[in-house]
Amino acid sequence: MDAREVNLTLDFCLRVGELLISTGAGAADVTATMRSLSQHLGLRGAEVDVTYTSLSMGYQADPEAIPIHTTRQVKNRTIDYDHLTAVDHLVRQVVRDEVDLQGARIELGRIISGGHRRPRWAVTLGMAVMAAAFTVYVGGELRVIMLAFISGAAIDQLQHYLHRRWRLPLFYLQVAGAGVATLLAVVAAALPLELDVSTSITANITVMLAGISFMGALQDALTGFHVTASARIMEALVSTAGIIAGVTGGLVFAAAVGVPIHGAVTSNVTTLQSITLATVGGAVGAAAFAYAAYAPKRTLAPIAVIAGVAVVLSIVVPGDVGRTWRVAVAALFIGLVAYSVATRLKVPPLVIVVSSVVPFLPGYSIYRGLTMLAQETPTTTSVGLVALFTAASVALALASGVYLGEFIAQPLSRRSWRIETRLSGPRLVGPLRKDRTTPVVPAAETDS
Repeated sequence: MDAREVNLTLDFCLRVGELLISTGAGAADVTATMRSLSQHLGLRGAEVDVTYTSLSMGYQADPEAIPIHTTRQVKNRTIDYDHLTAVDHLVRQVVRDEVDLQGARIELGRIISGGHRRPRWAVTLGMAVMAAAFTVYVGGELRVIMLAFISGAAIDQLQHYLHRRWRLPLFYLQVAGAGVATLLAVVAAALPLELDVSTSITANITVMLAGISFMGALQDALTGFHVTASARIMEALVSTAGIIAGVTGGLVFAAAVGVPIHGAVTSNVTTLQSITLATVGGAVGAAAFAYAAYAPKRTLAPIAVIAGVAVVLSIVVPGDVGRTWRVAVAALFIGLVAYSVATRLKVPPLVIVVSSVVPFLPGYSIYRGLTMLAQETPTTTSVGLVALFTAASVALALASGVYLGEFIAQPLSRRSWRIETRLSGPRLVGPLRKDRTTPVVPAAETDS
């Protein structure tokens, strides 16, 4: 293989890796996918290094040859499951020898340069439906559901405008979104309607949390990519701090104008009115997030079913277990079934997993912690700190439960003699690597 072909192969692998990590894939999956591509295309022993901001690959044909080293920066990050699915399919086509390097490069360029299949207003509608559905999930009434719908649409449009017009960092976008949600709730609370606007704020916090790549961050931490995990966790913390700043500012404004809304927050905010309403709210909210993230339409109904069943499981767990273990049980179920469902739908399991866990994001714990801290009394301060620690434990329970389910599900689906050598952890994106003694798995059995 000449130097020109080596450079083209390395560039293709780097571009695939850049798109995967920018759409939320874990560093372990990105590294394994790039390594599988390079080996299949003839670069045996290519070195791959993945961090949150850059990717690099090096190849040396023999000890006396001049090594070739290339890098690529990760510039844009967004949740786009349409492009993620398309690249995942392209990788599998290359591995199955259905397309050569030149054809794969052309197809990758078409995927990257192509637009979205859904108009921007459809994404805003999906976010608004998501906020309204989560209001149902936490027990809001009809008027509060309408308020959450309006707030969700306003947040999405404001963040989209600020990003396109001013290119503001994510922290400021989160501050603006949380501030708008709280201010709209203050206006509604000032009206003589007797609304429990705290449920609307909680739902919109969950909507904004859904845009943070918690899964990728915790997957990197659990699979040994600590540098990338640290960067992603720091970004998640900064984004969450933006939500905290926006909500806190709104609460301060509410107190200044004489509209205290923190009194509506009680331990009953998450008491579900009924299993049916909770199931419907969680299912619709998960499907709405997947729709807003450009997931293929064929995945929406399965995601809704998985999320709905997970909600039921989290409710029927005995009450003395605690919320963290309830969430862990639901996440374990999602991890167990996501792999098989994704295989049949021919999408990466990441699409199913992230969308299905959205209803369990700790929006209520964050809001309750903020409102308790805002009262600045010894009792409420301790309660607020406990609530914020609960939010962190819930996020960890989600990630660990999902990946434990994937650890169990993937080997079982291949039977014991078809367990393949993996880089580390369960694979949520990309094909599993096969060793030379492992029989080739038919296309119907490959993970999608």
